[in-house]
Amino acid sequence: MKKKNDPWYIHAILWVVIVILTFILIQVSIVEPTEITRLENYYKNESRARMTNLKQAEMLYEKIHGRYSDNLDTLINFIKTDSTVHALMVGVDTLTKKSTNPFVNLTDGKFTPESLYISPRSRKYFIVKIDTTLEVDTVINRRGRIVKIDSNITIGTRYVIESPDSKDKIGDLYSDALKNTSSWE
Repeated sequence: MKKKNDPWYIHAILWVVIVILTFILIQVSIVEPTEITRLENYYKNESRARMTNLKQAEMLYEKIHGRYSDNLDTLINFIKTDSTVHALMVGVDTLTKKSTNPFVNLTDGKFTPESLYISPRSRKYFIVKIDTTLEVDTVINRRGRIVKIDSNITIGTRYVIESPDSKDKIGDLYSDALKNTSSWE
């Protein structure tokens, strides 16, 4: 009895299929997850850098105007046009010889005010909110009758900046202790 061998081209086709499947397995299990992790880290770091710059803009705005702003256009226009901000951005500390620029560079280059509008992952606007506090004071006479009611509305004593893509946020609308703190620090 003679053993029948398969033709050579069947073995060649099977080897090509094995090589192709090995390549696909390496792509799916090693290369793509590494790329996804790298992109996720980029988006996280870039978003946090932009939010930190928004925090610095809010702090400078509050220092000059006495309250925080909930409008991104107002903040970015303030950064572009205010002479105090410009002096800080180009200034140098006379003692330490370090820059007084309060803004951090982005991961892909220098700081630009226009970068503060959007989150890098989804291209959605960052969410900026400020608080509104209503204080009511009632004046009562000796007989227990209400003489007058005074009310005072305070706007912009606290702020919060939220990322549209994650749970990252800076500040808090309800606690002064969390006014300028980041959720990731």
